[in-house]
Amino acid sequence: MSIVAELKPVILTTLNNLYNQEFKEDAVAINLTKPEFEGDYTLVLFSFLKQLKKKPGEIGAEVGAQLLADRPDLFTAYNVIKGFLNLTVNNRYWMAFLESNFASLNTEAVEGGKKIMLEYASPNTNKPLHLGHLRNIFLGWSVSEILKSQGNEVFKSSISNDRGIHICKSMIAWKLFANGATPESTGIKGDHLVGDYYVMFGEKHKEQAAALIGEGMSKEEADKNTPIMKAAQQMLVDWEHGNEEVVALWKTMNSWVYDGFDQTYNRIGADFNKNYYESQTYLLGKAFVQEGLKKGVFFQKEDGSVWIDLTADGLDEKIVQRKDGTSVYITQDLGLADEKYKDFPYDESIYVIADEQNYHMKVLKLILQKLEKPYADRIHHLSYGMVELPSGRMKTREGTVVDADDLMDELVKVAAAKTEELGKVSGFSEAELKELYETIALGALKFFLLRVDPKKRMVFNPEESIDFHGFTGPFIQYTHARIKSVLRNETINDAGIDPDLLPLEKELIILLEQFNVTIQQAATEFNPSLIAIYTFNVARLFNSFYAAHSIRNAESEAKKQLRLKISQLTANTIAKAMSLLGIKVPERM
Repeated sequence: MSIVAELKPVILTTLNNLYNQEFKEDAVAINLTKPEFEGDYTLVLFSFLKQLKKKPGEIGAEVGAQLLADRPDLFTAYNVIKGFLNLTVNNRYWMAFLESNFASLNTEAVEGGKKIMLEYASPNTNKPLHLGHLRNIFLGWSVSEILKSQGNEVFKSSISNDRGIHICKSMIAWKLFANGATPESTGIKGDHLVGDYYVMFGEKHKEQAAALIGEGMSKEEADKNTPIMKAAQQMLVDWEHGNEEVVALWKTMNSWVYDGFDQTYNRIGADFNKNYYESQTYLLGKAFVQEGLKKGVFFQKEDGSVWIDLTADGLDEKIVQRKDGTSVYITQDLGLADEKYKDFPYDESIYVIADEQNYHMKVLKLILQKLEKPYADRIHHLSYGMVELPSGRMKTREGTVVDADDLMDELVKVAAAKTEELGKVSGFSEAELKELYETIALGALKFFLLRVDPKKRMVFNPEESIDFHGFTGPFIQYTHARIKSVLRNETINDAGIDPDLLPLEKELIILLEQFNVTIQQAATEFNPSLIAIYTFNVARLFNSFYAAHSIRNAESEAKKQLRLKISQLTANTIAKAMSLLGIKVPERM
């Protein structure tokens, strides 16, 4: 139980007894005391003024004095500042917390957790994973781990967008220009090879469109009528009609991409309980169309296309089936939502999808609600902001994306250079150094992408991400390694610890005690940035504590044991917090 959860009923009981009135629990608001005031936790008094008809200063003095009289084991002092009662918690509480947690971190899981379906990654099979995908993947994986830490059962899924005109663009470019090239014959990773031909399609299409425009055609018409675009469109028609040659090429090129994806997923630690494929799910939504027409939720236009009118919901009319009977994206997602619920009857279904799809997700949920699906209200869109470069947005077809594999390779080189520059590589074998550089690079990348609130757009700066001194993963990793180095050279024993806490010692213990509450808040908000920020604050405060107070040459053995146990708890907290972000922390750096 957190300190705040423990304080609330105590304060509520004191209020009820002191004033012989019933106060509601939600009226008891407790916050950390601001640094400029004396105290540890603060009771906000304004919610009691109307009920008690007293001034806040009077209430604060009465409640503070009564709390000290009732619970001297919990409180040792108080002061009142305007409408706030600042309470100093007895050091014995912090000592008990430290003793019960330093050796083995106790993280609290909520009983009776939910069954949660979480969809993330969901790439297209016409290109390799890029920086934008990485924010999605790291966010989805981390939220999954955070939810699991709170006692929930999480089923991780991904939908591969493996059909459509964008896939055919890569295919037709390969057919026209590859001369039979394969990942094996070229030594190029499969997803990269296919992505190269997608970019090549864009280049050839641009050239051909420019030629048509030069002949007097409008840009819009030229874009539609280039020979290469017509060939891709014909290939899509052939695929939908089951042309054996086209389907065989589609299967082959997709297999190259999946092999490439798997290599990247393994490197970054992403995993899924089930992969869905759009080529298998895009027909599932057709049953919804018939059901919607029967229930009067959908309507059919004269040309045979099927629509839903969402104007009463503040949106517009939305097509759910084309006039030729083919599915659109929303129809496919209706079918997929149903399939996912059959596979894993969830209490909640989280879609990790960029904020560009906010409208689409709103429509999906509305349609399912109107069709009275039992899982409609359980859908949650974890909408996140796009990642941009200092130079602006990335565009795959123009070849301006930051490839995930290339980015990680480059960060490994930077990690190696910076570590060697700091002179921290003595005593490591070549294999150990390789693992260390990979750990630092991935830690830098994951932390940088997760430290920002998911709802916000962000700019990725590779150099900033791998700084050993800033708000970064490497800074936290280095702090953990520093603590482990101290602990390797000292011994924690059963001797007593000094209960007279110095300010930085107490401040660090108080911050470490907040770990469980931070995880719970991150789980409620689906927000790993709360853990990233918290962990950075722990590392930063530990470094201040370590600089100010010697451990090896402590004033007494009791003080030394106190600081060793604080160090052990700090290391355990950092390791657990970073693991929830998918980041490893080295024992040595």
